[in-house]
Amino acid sequence: MGVALTRSAQWTAAGYGTGTLEITPLNESILNEINKFVESFIYKYPQEAKFIFVEPLEWKTNLEPSAFESGYIISEMIAKSEEVDKDGEPLLFLSVPHIQVRSFGQLAQLLSAAKDNKLQEAQACIEANRDPIVKILGSDYGETKEDSTTLTILDTINKDNETYTKRKIAILLKQLDLHLLNHSLKNISLEIRLNPATFKKDIELLKRFSGKGEQTVLESIEYTSDYEFSNGCRAPPWRQIQGEICYVLVKPHDVDTLCITCSAEGVFLNGGKTEEEGQINYERQGEIYKDLVTCLKDKSPVFSENMSKQEIRFNEEQQRDPQVYEKSKTEDVQLSATSSEKNKMEKNQINFGKSHMTKRLEPSLNWRATVDYKDHKSFIKDSQEEKQGKFEKSSASVSSGRAQLLRKGGEKVGETTSESSSESEEDEEPPDHRQEANADLPSEYWQIQKLVKYLKGGNQTATVIALCSMRDFNLAQETCQLAIRDVGGLEVLINLLDTDEVKCKIGSLKILKEISHNPQIRRNIVDLGGLPIMVNILDSPHKSLKCLAAETIANVAKFKRARRAVRQHGGITKLVALLDCGQNSTEPTQPSLYETRDVEVARCGALALWSCSKSHSNKEAIRKAGGIPLLARLLKTSHEDMLIPVVGTLQECASEENYRAAIKAERIIENLVKNLNSENEQLQEHCAMAIYQCAEDEETRDLVRLHGGLRPLASLLNNTDNKERLAAVTGAIWKCSISKENVIKFREYKAIETLVGLLTDQPEEVLVNVVGALGECCQEYENRVIVRRCGGIQPLVNLLVGINQALLVNVTKAVGACAAEPESMVIIDRLDGVRLLWSLLKNPHPDVKASAAWALCPCIENAKDAGEMVRSFVGGLELVVNLLKSDNKEVLASVCAAITNIAKDQENLAVITDHGVVPLLSKLANTNNDKLRRHLAEAISRCCMWGRNRVAFGEHKAVAPLVRYLKSNDTNVHRATAQALYQLSEDADNCITMHENGAVKLLLDMVGSPDQDLQEAAAGCISNIRRLALATEKARYT
Repeated sequence: MGVALTRSAQWTAAGYGTGTLEITPLNESILNEINKFVESFIYKYPQEAKFIFVEPLEWKTNLEPSAFESGYIISEMIAKSEEVDKDGEPLLFLSVPHIQVRSFGQLAQLLSAAKDNKLQEAQACIEANRDPIVKILGSDYGETKEDSTTLTILDTINKDNETYTKRKIAILLKQLDLHLLNHSLKNISLEIRLNPATFKKDIELLKRFSGKGEQTVLESIEYTSDYEFSNGCRAPPWRQIQGEICYVLVKPHDVDTLCITCSAEGVFLNGGKTEEEGQINYERQGEIYKDLVTCLKDKSPVFSENMSKQEIRFNEEQQRDPQVYEKSKTEDVQLSATSSEKNKMEKNQINFGKSHMTKRLEPSLNWRATVDYKDHKSFIKDSQEEKQGKFEKSSASVSSGRAQLLRKGGEKVGETTSESSSESEEDEEPPDHRQEANADLPSEYWQIQKLVKYLKGGNQTATVIALCSMRDFNLAQETCQLAIRDVGGLEVLINLLDTDEVKCKIGSLKILKEISHNPQIRRNIVDLGGLPIMVNILDSPHKSLKCLAAETIANVAKFKRARRAVRQHGGITKLVALLDCGQNSTEPTQPSLYETRDVEVARCGALALWSCSKSHSNKEAIRKAGGIPLLARLLKTSHEDMLIPVVGTLQECASEENYRAAIKAERIIENLVKNLNSENEQLQEHCAMAIYQCAEDEETRDLVRLHGGLRPLASLLNNTDNKERLAAVTGAIWKCSISKENVIKFREYKAIETLVGLLTDQPEEVLVNVVGALGECCQEYENRVIVRRCGGIQPLVNLLVGINQALLVNVTKAVGACAAEPESMVIIDRLDGVRLLWSLLKNPHPDVKASAAWALCPCIENAKDAGEMVRSFVGGLELVVNLLKSDNKEVLASVCAAITNIAKDQENLAVITDHGVVPLLSKLANTNNDKLRRHLAEAISRCCMWGRNRVAFGEHKAVAPLVRYLKSNDTNVHRATAQALYQLSEDADNCITMHENGAVKLLLDMVGSPDQDLQEAAAGCISNIRRLALATEKARYT
């Protein structure tokens, strides 16, 4: 974190000692990433979150003591945490406006309390604690020593808990540091870089449109300096290093004179000229604009108005000046040559903070010569010697606005496979980065470019030799990949695919297959129209060509535009045809056939379909082309190279309901279960993920059990090193646990105890599935006891403070299921779990609200002195009643269920009545949703037991809709409705309304129901109606 804050964050010019963070998008992005890390720390690393800092983090805060709720001792000017260290000192101490924090857990709580002011608090903390790692872990873990070998050895010898925790936190902070640096690099690489020629052109044009008169855009615009350096800049050399180009004084018609700085990063107002000395105050005042015109439009309404009238003419003048653009290009090359001098002087001391990983304008060479003539002379000599090699590149390799961080190792470009996505979703295409003209490039770069020239101009023999020579290079290295692209090698390789010469096609495809692992190359191949040509090659009689074309398509089709291109040019049908490699090719009795070219063709076809199957439209195309039976047949092979892409394709497609039905019909589940026992971890992962997708269906869950799939799933839980596989396995167990028969099996295999052990120190993807599985298992009493005995209640309650929506939905369900057991409920109450559940009713996501409300029902039902517990939550009852205004049916049903339990206490019933529960419940009565009907009727039944609520329900027209509930096909709705009508029938007017709406006939049918509660409620309601009728008749004759 220290390196990122020092080198990547943008500080004011006051310097490291007293400077503050500038208000820039990059800094805001860095602060947001730090906040995310701190907020997730408490549930990702609960043990480390309790670690006490060596020194507290101190800063001035804008928070008031009232912002802190439970867990804090609060007075008018002071707030301190109940959580203390071994000396009894609080881990958070606020004495307005100063605050001290001594653990990550308290930092996360503070951010939660800050709400909309999180960024301001993070900024204040970082500005006041410029080396936070030293304060957290001590001076031994400072930036200069964080990789010390001595520390590592000492940690190994003295592996006590505190040292081990410190080391782990140090590693986590180091990972955060690298993440912040990479994150900053992505932001900086997208910045627009301006040059002197652009500003000169704009200023000259604005001068033409300036002067006296109402139609002119400005009164005047002038440079502050008449001297122009050889690189086009007018700023002093020491400001050119900061990227500043020139300064202009602008006099609009309607505002005072503006002093504006034009820099490579953009345009902004500076502090203006001082009256005494006439010097410019270079400090930025306000935001940065993309160009001069945009800045002036924002500062001067008259300029904006007049400019809009002159816009067309202004744009025409811009287009009429091509020499400016040529000059801009020439200057870019000149600037690149200038900055190569800097690279030589600082070859092993690259300053990340100054360069920002992008090209900055260099000071004028004239100025440099006066400072260090000797260095300048040696640079001229070196540049002349290297001129032939380094400037033979075509102009395509020079980019004035982008930067490329070169990797000189042999690493392959990392590829993250996206999850199943629909064709309407937009995959991220990375911005196009090209090599810098001034970069220190390895010799391979120039050698490959010479080979590309032979490809362009050589005959057939020379072309084949050049292709073979090119393959001798490490094409997995990014420098080699980009060297091919930068001089137009991709166009040549793609054109070779359209020839009739098979050898040239094979050589070209072998190179394209290797370099297409690079995201930039993939996009270029699509832009150059390479995919339609590769799709046509799939029809070739040469099997080697088919294989290579399919593998290259598999690499390229990683983003939406490429996948669509494959489909639109008939590629899906042709790839499916490649899967048909002969009836006997997958029979286990003929293992020799696995080595045939036919099987290799099928494998490559499956690989390409795997990449293409990440879009909804392509999945449908694969199904219509008859891909499922062929995939099912290939799944019977024992050849792992074939199985991985086949299962991967099935896993992607199983998200569609049509595919799940076809997978059952083709008896694919049996083979998926069989391959769970494979030794290949990747194959196990994809099989588990396919089961996860398919197990939404009850019949599939039964098939997994019948084919013996539950035991291998349970055993794979013990291997926690591979997190991707663990996420897939826990996901499959979660979905299979929906069936009670499967839960019994998991209990036999001791899977529940293992799942409890996975509740800590796991990534969110795993936690969501683990908690989901426990939520299903804990529907049974025996499993709830197991979870409690294994200590699973506390980690479950700890997860209630997270922010992941899916995780919160699952953890609330699991906590609610555990609360059905009184002993577990005692633990939940002691850990403040009910309060945490109640706070989730404020969550913006309807699913979380609904799940939290359902979980509260067993908590209230099984808590000791539940009424008092509910009243202790300040504003809690009003919050519940207000949720009846929601539009979400699941939220409404769950809240009605919660109200049913809350209303069992008379005092709470009186409070919610005062909050207007009766009219809100009455308003929901006209619904056709049986789940909501049932819980609404139960809530009305309970609420009738206070004051004149029975009469109020009648006045709010709730009785007639309730009678219609009796026509439902759901017995649970009948029972709840009959009980509600029985309570409402205590009022005479309600009896009349029931009779008028035909309730008596419907209730008479239910008196004979086998459900005793329904019988009694129906009979009681009829009795009340009949009693009223008799009283009325008697009164008439009397």
